[in-house]
Amino acid sequence: MPALIDLRGVTRVYGTGPAAMQALRGVDLVIEEGEFVAVMGPSGSGKSTCMNILACLDTPSTGQYLFKGMDTARLDRNQRAMLRRQYLGFVFQGYNLLARTTALENVELPLIYRGMPAATRRNAARAALESVGLTGWEDHTQGELSGGQQQRVAIARAIVTRPSVLLADEPTGNLDTARSREIMDLIASFNRDQHITVVMVTHEQDMALYARRVVRFLDGQVVDDARQKAAA
Repeated sequence: MPALIDLRGVTRVYGTGPAAMQALRGVDLVIEEGEFVAVMGPSGSGKSTCMNILACLDTPSTGQYLFKGMDTARLDRNQRAMLRRQYLGFVFQGYNLLARTTALENVELPLIYRGMPAATRRNAARAALESVGLTGWEDHTQGELSGGQQQRVAIARAIVTRPSVLLADEPTGNLDTARSREIMDLIASFNRDQHITVVMVTHEQDMALYARRVVRFLDGQVVDDARQKAAA
């Protein structure tokens, strides 16, 4: 059975000639279903470029990105968008909620893109909000929610489609320590209880402790790939 995620000799070069910048330099990385992987490294190390490729928002210059054994280079733009809608969930540092839209409507959004009937998607969105502890907050807008609550809405939006992979980019970067732990407990629970694969970029060592594997980038390469006992 093929791996869920398989990067083979992936490079990514931006620009040409003397101005060319090599963001990735032959990355090999295999992630199996159900793993929780923290991706770490200093700014400019290539970790964000790697995440963009995993999200099918960017493509390798050379090498292969196989998703469930499928070479993503063979997909056109519409097919890559379909892969994102069907298999991937996203959580960002900045929440990315629609400002004048309720929590329920924000969570419904990816289901609208799937063409799901209104009643069905509302029920699914309510269930997702319940799963992140926001029952009773469905009709609140972004301005009426704390930072931690906004990130919970973002997580509900990410998992409402039941994705195979949750890609989290600094999900606790804007939160205090207590709220960060709440969010990480949530993400860890979805990995543990629903077997959602989690790939998380973080600069924070204490947040990386929630993962069972830490991959470190430096100068466009994977320089360390170690398993650990997760804190949660």
